[in-house]
Amino acid sequence: MLQDIERYLACPHCAQRLALDGRTLRCPAGHSFDQARQGYVSLLAGDAHTKTGDTADMVAARSDFLAAGHYRPIAAALAAAADRTDGLVVDLGAGTGYYLSQVLEHAGGVGAALDISKYALRRAAKAHPRIGAVVCDAWRPLPLLDGCADLVLNVFAPRNGPEIRRVLRPGGRLLLVTPTSRHLSELVAALGLLSVDEEKERRVEEKLSPWFTRTDRVEVEFRLSLSRTDAAAVVAMGPNAWHTAPDALGAALAELPEPVEVTGSVQVSTYR
Repeated sequence: MLQDIERYLACPHCAQRLALDGRTLRCPAGHSFDQARQGYVSLLAGDAHTKTGDTADMVAARSDFLAAGHYRPIAAALAAAADRTDGLVVDLGAGTGYYLSQVLEHAGGVGAALDISKYALRRAAKAHPRIGAVVCDAWRPLPLLDGCADLVLNVFAPRNGPEIRRVLRPGGRLLLVTPTSRHLSELVAALGLLSVDEEKERRVEEKLSPWFTRTDRVEVEFRLSLSRTDAAAVVAMGPNAWHTAPDALGAALAELPEPVEVTGSVQVSTYR
């Protein structure tokens, strides 16, 4: 709940500490932010907007797909990599809160689900009793105090290296999940989806290296047996939703065997 993370939140306008007054967050400078009835609060600053966030349809597709357990191996690997804590776990690009809820069950602590999609955060706010959900832009200063987090999660999401470093306490860790070039390769080929650049790992490392050192990396590879409905959800829940023509996708989906065997392949990297 928002009360669990109140002490870690910073005003997006003046960076001062926020405090709950009923259902409203206020800072000493007088800025205020009302909690939505769905449980999240928007801490977007200035001219920031949510147009780049996941749509209601994308969030629904992701929620159904994750609830079916298809990406459980990823959640299990994240939980295994997380140390026990009684502090703050931040999920930057949290989506529906699925991965954050799994980590909190294993590691303890309280969780801040940060995302730019209010549709996703409506679900994240209810994903676990110790999650507070906050709308924000990952590419702007995060609405969190300096050095407040024990752990930051980043799963298939934008990575703002300097801001992640700022909000982590000394000795804190970043757990990063990125797809390998084999991830969903069978669907990429059959449905003409966006592919993962084989240089992605190198580029991620270069962008994070000014602020972090990678201390561990685990490859998680697993098999998925998907119905055509599941395969459609994979397309609908991610970036391919913006780049795929519905008619062409429908025709390609109809040609898939059922079930279709698909490779899941990601890297779970630990940075300090």
